[in-house]
Amino acid sequence: MYSIKVRENILIAHSLPGEVFGPAQNMHGATYLVDAEFFTDKLNKYNIIMDLGIVSTILKEILKTYNYQNLDDVEEFKGIITTTEFLAEDICNKILGKLKNEYIDDYNSLKKIKITLQESNVAWASYEKEVI
Repeated sequence: MYSIKVRENILIAHSLPGEVFGPAQNMHGATYLVDAEFFTDKLNKYNIIMDLGIVSTILKEILKTYNYQNLDDVEEFKGIITTTEFLAEDICNKILGKLKNEYIDDYNSLKKIKITLQESNVAWASYEKEVI
C-alpha cells in the first residue's frame, strides 16, 4: 500500500467537562501537529497517489475552523466534548467531504485516510477511516 502524509499545526483553546479530564476541565490551550495520511493500493496515471499541493491546501483550509479558536465558543461544537480523538475524526470527515465534492477521482482512488493530532512528544491520538 502507498501513502502520502501532509502536516500542519493548530492552536486551540477548550475545556473538557467531566471529572475524567482532571485539570483539563478548566479552560486550557493545546498546540497540535496535525498529520493527514492518505493510502491507496495503486498510483494514478502520473505515478502519484494525489497532488500533495491539493491535499496540503485542503488540510490548511479545514484547519482554519479550529485554529486560534476557543472551541467551546464555535457554534458547530456547542455541547460537544472536543477531545483530541473527536477532533481527529472531525478533521478526517471534513477532508473526505472536500475530496468527494471537489476531487472525486482522488477520492475514488483512496483506500484509507488517517488523521493524527500530536499534542506533545509523549501524547497523540489518531482516527483512521477506510474509504469505500
